[in-house]
Amino acid sequence: MFDYGALPDDDLYLLLKNDDSMAYTIIYHRYFDTLYVHAANKLKDKDEAKDLVQEIFVNLWNNRTAINITTNFKSYLYVSVRNKILDRISHQQVASRYADSLQHFIITNQCVTDHLVRERQLTRIIDDQIAQLPDKMRAIFELSRRQSLSHKEIADKLNISELTVKKQVSNAVKILRSKLSVNFFLIF
Repeated sequence: MFDYGALPDDDLYLLLKNDDSMAYTIIYHRYFDTLYVHAANKLKDKDEAKDLVQEIFVNLWNNRTAINITTNFKSYLYVSVRNKILDRISHQQVASRYADSLQHFIITNQCVTDHLVRERQLTRIIDDQIAQLPDKMRAIFELSRRQSLSHKEIADKLNISELTVKKQVSNAVKILRSKLSVNFFLIF
């Protein structure tokens, strides 16, 4: 049996292509540390660098028969690490943009949702206060504000004077303004 550690990279590569696990082990021990340091310097994350180099060696073993290295073996490993680093950085940038986009979406929709909730609360409060008006005043106010009838049209419809309609609408607005100002303060 010969000394695997003394073999040059090209010979180890040929043995690896022929399913020699000992050649793989020697390659692993020969290059893991230097590839790891290189990756850690670029990624600034030791765990991620370790995972990346592990992936390189797993791919090397899994694809040992399909890999055709035309340059020297050491260059192939460094280029593999560089490409993996670029893939990780690219993936991180995409993930970061996605997270920023998601954050913006959440904030924007939260504001819209908050406004809708407040609008519904306000509508309910206004409707409750209108419902508490005296019957005749409420009827006149609703014809004026919700059906957009003029004072003359309301007077004709209810068979009352225009002055009465004007006075009832004015009183309803005063009552609602005083009651709703407290509610507006509590809501906002």
